Amino acid sequence: MKQNAHFRDLIEPYLNRWKFILLCVIAASTLAFVYLRYASNEYQAKATIKIKDDKSQGKLPEISSLQNYGLFSNDQNNVLDEIEILKSRNLIESVIKDLKFNIQFFVEGRIQAHEVYTNPPLNINFSTTDSLLHLIDTTFNIRINSSKDFIFKGIPQDTKILKGSTTQHDDIEGVLYDFGKNVETGFGDIIITPNIGQYATKIGADITIRIQPVNNVTSDYKSRLQIQTNELSSVIKLTINDNVREKGVLFLNKLIEKYNEDVINDKQMVVEATSNFINERLEGVSRELGIVDLTAEDIQQENKLTNLATQSNIFLQTEKENEAKITETGREIQLIDYMKNHLANNQGPSDLMPLNIGIEDGNIGQVAKRHNSLVQERERILKNSSEINPTVVNLTNQINQLKADLSQSLSSKRSTSQITYNSLVSENSRINSQIYSAPQKERQFKDIKRQQDIKESLYLYLLQKREESAITHGVSSPNAKIVDKAYASGRPVAPKSAIIILAALILGISFPIGLIYLLTLIDNKVHSIQDIKKTIDVPFIGDIPKSSKRTQLIKQIDYTPKAEAFRMVRTNVEFMLKGINKHSKVIFVTSTTSKEGKSHTSINLALSLSYSNKKVLLIETDIRVPKATNYLNVKNDIGLTNYISDPSLTLSDVTTSMKDNDFLDVIPSGVIPPNPAELLMSNRMQELFDTVDNQYDYIIVDTAAVGLVTDTLLISHHADLFIYVVRANYLDKRRLQIADTMYQEKRLPNMTILLNGVDHKKSNGYGYGYGKNPNTKKWWQRSK
Repeated sequence: MKQNAHFRDLIEPYLNRWKFILLCVIAASTLAFVYLRYASNEYQAKATIKIKDDKSQGKLPEISSLQNYGLFSNDQNNVLDEIEILKSRNLIESVIKDLKFNIQFFVEGRIQAHEVYTNPPLNINFSTTDSLLHLIDTTFNIRINSSKDFIFKGIPQDTKILKGSTTQHDDIEGVLYDFGKNVETGFGDIIITPNIGQYATKIGADITIRIQPVNNVTSDYKSRLQIQTNELSSVIKLTINDNVREKGVLFLNKLIEKYNEDVINDKQMVVEATSNFINERLEGVSRELGIVDLTAEDIQQENKLTNLATQSNIFLQTEKENEAKITETGREIQLIDYMKNHLANNQGPSDLMPLNIGIEDGNIGQVAKRHNSLVQERERILKNSSEINPTVVNLTNQINQLKADLSQSLSSKRSTSQITYNSLVSENSRINSQIYSAPQKERQFKDIKRQQDIKESLYLYLLQKREESAITHGVSSPNAKIVDKAYASGRPVAPKSAIIILAALILGISFPIGLIYLLTLIDNKVHSIQDIKKTIDVPFIGDIPKSSKRTQLIKQIDYTPKAEAFRMVRTNVEFMLKGINKHSKVIFVTSTTSKEGKSHTSINLALSLSYSNKKVLLIETDIRVPKATNYLNVKNDIGLTNYISDPSLTLSDVTTSMKDNDFLDVIPSGVIPPNPAELLMSNRMQELFDTVDNQYDYIIVDTAAVGLVTDTLLISHHADLFIYVVRANYLDKRRLQIADTMYQEKRLPNMTILLNGVDHKKSNGYGYGYGKNPNTKKWWQRSK
């Protein structure tokens, strides 16, 4: 039971204010619904791509296997680099320009304007250049007047209208223009035409056209673009939120497309550099081959060597093999010289090296390929940075070092090839010397024929490489493989209705509960009998409900809650005093401080006792601030103070009988004295109580507040019962210690507590009042 009572006390402040809590919940819910009604929806578009790693091609399988297991892995760095490229301002700006996101069309609805991107209601053609258009920041307001003309209104300050006539239309001032006519503005002419067909512009529609600088739109989309990837994964997820569902999808698809175009352009730059190198070499080899052919033709004509096929049979098989090696070695020396010349002429950090031109040295090929990869990476970073960037400086140093290594490798390779070539030539001379039957002229022709074969072989090889380069140029693959195309669901991701409504409900409940808890926490007033019992253990005689000031006094026939409360107090008083054998029962009424209703309680208790045909005397001993006589409209010219200070006065001289109540007499306080405490200590007080003892059934004494003065304590020994009045919602709980001290020290005989001014609508009680007043007239009887 104690736990239930304690729980009841905890929730009582909230139950008493349930209407306030309900009002807050309704208000919060209303605000949430209004916000959801007018808030702009946001849709989320998503796309997934996979980054291809072309840099790992050509590496040894063992190294690739180690990298697949995470050792020496640089795949994650590659993916992070590609993410930075995807988020680069240049790439996003090109997307914004292609999709024309800097021009927006808003159609006014019944509640708010909504943006239309696909099939806008109007088309605008600008005469200004794109470079100027991308810097404009302005807004046009247009109302469709008819199918042929429109009203240009809300003209911004930076827009100067030169043509058209001012008109008044539906209280809207603007300039009337025909569709298709030039509208001259401060940034150039514009031509506005309506959409037709299914998406035709409605007459009377209000349309707002907003043009923003591309830089601002780019910054907005760059901040909203989110790119995510997992560790050791080359899969990238792109996400963006937009108020228009189609715009988010188009943005992501166009971003992927632009990214792939940028990567393909980088690859084509390498292919073009290789193709240009091969074409230059082809021209030189072609000229050299023509000279060798003319030389061979001259030798044949001079030496009359016409049947070369028959004469070639004299060569031995070993000589043929040696000739082939000499040809291969000579071709390689020529390629090395070409490569060295190209390297010497292209020393810049942005110059690319040709790949796979036929030099049989894996180290040279890998160095050239590594060189091109660093050049491309440097160029990509430079798109969003500068040459003083530490990363760019580091890459430049690496590129220069690779050029130096490549030059050294080519020189070393040429020296080796030259030694091999010289050895083969010496071997060939030895073989030729053994062919004693070969004439000197034929040997000369062989030398020319050998040069001719070398040039022809080199020429055919370069032609083959040129075709391979052309094929590579035509089949360059994009770097990003699309796993999932951009997609946006039909349901908006913001605002989230369920979360907002739930948050509103939580706020609507928690705010009033928190406020009530805070008020309860700092509230130190006495509100109910439970608050009193928590501090002191004094008999409780009853509580008086709060009532209107117009009904301060109860009546003999009275069915109000106040009257019933005083009847209950009267019954409890009779029970508390049933052991008193003397005729008059003296009841003192006091309180802790002023304005707690002790005078009000004294008078109404006296009235209630007199209505039960008991002879009652009301004595007003609060001679400092008398109030009882004001309630009863009794003159206070002569009273208790006069009786005490003037021995010649009798009790009848200061006693006033009530006109309408034969059972109630009153002794007012009298003139306010300068020494109230000393006056109450007079023997005349004892004489007064002795005199009235046999004349009345009850003596009600309205005393001063014990928490302010000692007047009541001076005469407390005359009391048979003390009613200690505590005013609800007024007295500080800490001041109940005064009442507890009075009770524990027995300074107030037979002390009881009466709670005054209780608001039963906010307290635990059910209130007073039972039955109906028989004198109450019905509504149809009030006119009689």
